[in-house]
Amino acid sequence: MIQAQESITLEDVAVDFTWEEWQLLGAAQKDLYRDVMLENYSNLVAVGYQASKPDALFKLEQGEQLW
Repeated sequence: MIQAQESITLEDVAVDFTWEEWQLLGAAQKDLYRDVMLENYSNLVAVGYQASKPDALFKLEQGEQLW
């Protein structure tokens, strides 16, 4: 039986932090967040995701802070 596949977006797999939450994260946690978000985007592109890259991901790629 073939099942219909639903489209998935980056927003479906993204984790968002408030400014206050972001300030509570340590450097290693922020690095992990960056790595996971970039990998999630890369995986979505690999399976055909065709949306523009959010500004936050550009910042993460450049090593910039989100806040």
